[in-house]
Amino acid sequence: MNPPSSLTPQAPPRAATGITGLDDVLGGGLPERHVYLVEGEPGSGKTTLGIQFLLEGLRCGEKGLYVTLSETAEELRVVAAAHGWSLDGLTLFELVSAAGLGEDAEQSILHPSEVELGETTRGVMAAVEQQRPQRVVFDSLSEMRLLAQDPLRYRRQILALKHFFARHGCTVLLLDDKTSQDADLQLHSLAHGVLTLGQTSGHYGEDKRFLRVAKLRGAKFRGGEHDFRLDTGGISLFPRLTAAEHPGDHVHQLRSTGHAVFDQMLGGGLTSGSNTLFAGPSGVGKTTTAITCIMAALQRGEKAAYYLFDEGLGTLLTRCRMLRLPVQQYIDSGDLEVHALDPAAVSPGEFSHLVREAVASRGVTTLVIDSLNAYLQGMPGGKFLLLQMHELLTYLNQRGVATLLVLGQHGILGDGGSDVDLSYLSDALVLFRFFEARGQLLKAVSVVKSRTSAHEPYIREFRLGRGGVEIGAALVDFEGVMRGLPAYRGSQALLGDGAPQVTAQ
Repeated sequence: MNPPSSLTPQAPPRAATGITGLDDVLGGGLPERHVYLVEGEPGSGKTTLGIQFLLEGLRCGEKGLYVTLSETAEELRVVAAAHGWSLDGLTLFELVSAAGLGEDAEQSILHPSEVELGETTRGVMAAVEQQRPQRVVFDSLSEMRLLAQDPLRYRRQILALKHFFARHGCTVLLLDDKTSQDADLQLHSLAHGVLTLGQTSGHYGEDKRFLRVAKLRGAKFRGGEHDFRLDTGGISLFPRLTAAEHPGDHVHQLRSTGHAVFDQMLGGGLTSGSNTLFAGPSGVGKTTTAITCIMAALQRGEKAAYYLFDEGLGTLLTRCRMLRLPVQQYIDSGDLEVHALDPAAVSPGEFSHLVREAVASRGVTTLVIDSLNAYLQGMPGGKFLLLQMHELLTYLNQRGVATLLVLGQHGILGDGGSDVDLSYLSDALVLFRFFEARGQLLKAVSVVKSRTSAHEPYIREFRLGRGGVEIGAALVDFEGVMRGLPAYRGSQALLGDGAPQVTAQ
C-alpha cells in the first residue's frame, strides 16, 4: 500500500502586469483567472495600466480584449501612441457605437435601463465567446452603474459577469473612476483583488501619484502606498522601501574625510554604515565639506553619489573649480554620479528607488543628500519625510554606506531653527556656525555627537580655501555657540591673522 501523498497547496499561476514595480508589490503578478477592481479618479492612470496589462499578455502569447464604454477605440489608440505603443494584436470592443446612438436604436415601451443594461452585458459576453481572450479590461464600471440605476440590479449584473469570466478562464481588470457619491464596498467584496490609484495635488509642482493594494485574496503582497510616475512609456511604480527586508552584516569601519583635523574631530573619520548630519546656516560651508569627503572616497577608489536638491549642477561644478576640487574627472569616469533633482517633481518613493539602484546595482559606498530642506518642501508633509528618511537611512546603514545629510538652518546669526529636526535620526552631528571676531564674520565647526566613535569636544575655526577645507586650532575662549550667537573673546591667533595656521590638507 502506497503511503498517502502530502497535499502541499501550490501557488496559483500569476499574470504579470508589465509594470515591474507593481509585479514586485503583488508578489509576482495577479493570480490568474480572477476578476480585479482597479479604481481611481479620472486621470490617475487606470487606462494606461489596463493597456500595459494587455500588452504584457500579448508579449507572453495571450489574447487581450479591451471592452470600452467610456472611450472610443480611436481614443485608446491615441493614448497608446502617446506612450509609443501599438495596439495591433489586441481586440478593441466598443459597446456603444455610432449606430447605437441613432434614432432606430431608441424605444419607449420598456424602461431604458432594463434594455440597455441587458444589451451591454450580452455584448460583453458575446465578445468574450467570440475572441476567447485570456486577459480582459472592462472600461468602465461607472457607465454600468448609470445604466443599472438600481444598486441591486447593478450588483447582480457584475456578479453574473464575474461568474461568466471565471467559466472562460479570463483574468479581468474592471476599471472604475469612483464618480459615484458613495463608496461601492459591495464591488470590493465581489472582486478577488482591489488596486486603488490616487494622486495628491500640492500648491506647486507636479501631482504625486500612488498605488495601494487594498485587497488580494490568497496571496501575500506589499501593503501601504507605493509612489508611481505616469509618463511617456507608461507607469513606473516604486515599491515602498522596507529596510527590514534588506538585512546586512556590515562591520563598521572608519574612513578618512580627506582632512586629518576633521578626522580627529570625528574620532577617526566617517564610519561606514552610519550617517552624519551637517547642520548650519546658508553659506557656512556644509556643501563644500561634503564634497571634500566625497573626494577622499573617490581617491580611495570608491564610488559615490551626490543628490542635489538645492542648487543646479552647473553651480556646483563652478564652485568645485574655484576650490580646485577635480570633481569633473570622476563624473566623466562614472565613479561619481551627481543627480540634480527637482523637489517639486520627485516623489519620496522615486527618490528611494534612485538611491537603492545606486547602492545595490552600481556599488556606491559614499552618498550625499543636499539638502533636506528642499526635499521637505517637495513632500506633502513633514511626517512623510521623517518616516521615509528613517527607512532610507536604516537601509543605507545596513548596506555599509557612509551617508552625509545637509540641513540648512534659518538665518545667518541667531538660534538657527530648521524646517525639520533630523538630529535624532543621525549617528553623528556636525554643527557649523558663523561668529564675530576682530571686525570679521568668521566660521566655526564642532562635532556635537557621534554614536560610533569618541568625538572631539572642541570648537574649531573653519574656512574654505583654495584647496577646500581649512580647520584651525581649538578656540578655547569661544562663548555662546549653543545659544546661536557665538562670539570669540580670546587672543589666540585666527586663520586670517597671518600667523602660522594649524591646518591639515
